[in-house]
Amino acid sequence: MSRVWLLGVCGAVAVGAGVAGPAGAAPGPEADLSFHGSAVMSGDAVEVRLTPRDDGPAGVSDASVLLRWSVPLAREQRLPERCARTDERTVVCGTGVLRPGGVGQRIDAVVRLADRPSEVTLEVETAWSGGAVDRDRTNDRLRVLVLDTGDAYAF
Repeated sequence: MSRVWLLGVCGAVAVGAGVAGPAGAAPGPEADLSFHGSAVMSGDAVEVRLTPRDDGPAGVSDASVLLRWSVPLAREQRLPERCARTDERTVVCGTGVLRPGGVGQRIDAVVRLADRPSEVTLEVETAWSGGAVDRDRTNDRLRVLVLDTGDAYAF
């Protein structure tokens, strides 16, 4: 009985030490995704311009970025082809191919808000990294306060 217990402990230590799962699969390649852009609010509309970037070392064949709002969005939206609404406050957009050290195709999206608040908070975050491991999440999780001034707020 003590042998079974020791084998269980060894297995737990191996998993905790970062050994791949039961099939022996290695973790995905490493890529450092980031997002830079601006948001402009005017009335019930917010225009977001966002450029994804991959600082490598590996490229990503496709990824997605989440745009989450502090207020509900209007029921009807006209979103770009690569974007889809996932709930009352969230839109997800595909980035397409991201080469190491390069920038991806810019995402331009205008969202309509359910009301006309004087300010909103926009959260920008990687939703899916295409199977790559991103060890630096500080540059792909952003919070931006956007005021209804017509001014561009950069991130």
